[in-house]
Amino acid sequence: MEANRSVDFFRSQFDQQIEAADYRLNPFEEWALPHLRGTMLELGCGLGNLTLTAARRGLSVTALDACPNAVVDLRRRADAERLSVRVEEADLAEWQATQTYDAVVAIGLLMFFTCDDGRRVLREIRRAVRPGGVAAVNVLVEGTTFMAMFDAQHYCLFPPAELAQTFADWQLLLERTDDFAAPGDTRKRFATVIARRPD
Repeated sequence: MEANRSVDFFRSQFDQQIEAADYRLNPFEEWALPHLRGTMLELGCGLGNLTLTAARRGLSVTALDACPNAVVDLRRRADAERLSVRVEEADLAEWQATQTYDAVVAIGLLMFFTCDDGRRVLREIRRAVRPGGVAAVNVLVEGTTFMAMFDAQHYCLFPPAELAQTFADWQLLLERTDDFAAPGDTRKRFATVIARRPD
């Protein structure tokens, strides 16, 4: 896999969280959780906090991430609980939908690709959701000023309305934009959409 500053950034962050056993759900994961059922794919699962919570609720989950330390830790934790979780390391900028799921989740992922790759993966996410299933997608958008986690060659701040426009023909279950304070008097601005594909 090609070296990427973003992967290195999160590898270090995940090491700290693993050491501290910090496995709390973030707000975006909490918003998505009530809408998830059946089979689930999580793209960019990180430490797998949402993956494991969903699996504990009876979902069968496939989880993919580019950070090897996160993948190893998630596999260890899922195996210890004997949960229905398959976890793999993957370069998600090249991901293609080869099957469909009741839920596809990509929280905090697509902005770490070029805009062309991010939009292509977003189209693949739409293809991977079964009729009646849901997509839960969250990205950093224009207005974000915290840039320390980005690789200079691989990032995209989406226009704030793009996610909602992408799922305009689906039922929007949640659509919101949120600002969060970040280090150095900067901010992160997120757009989040949870949408149900028509039956």
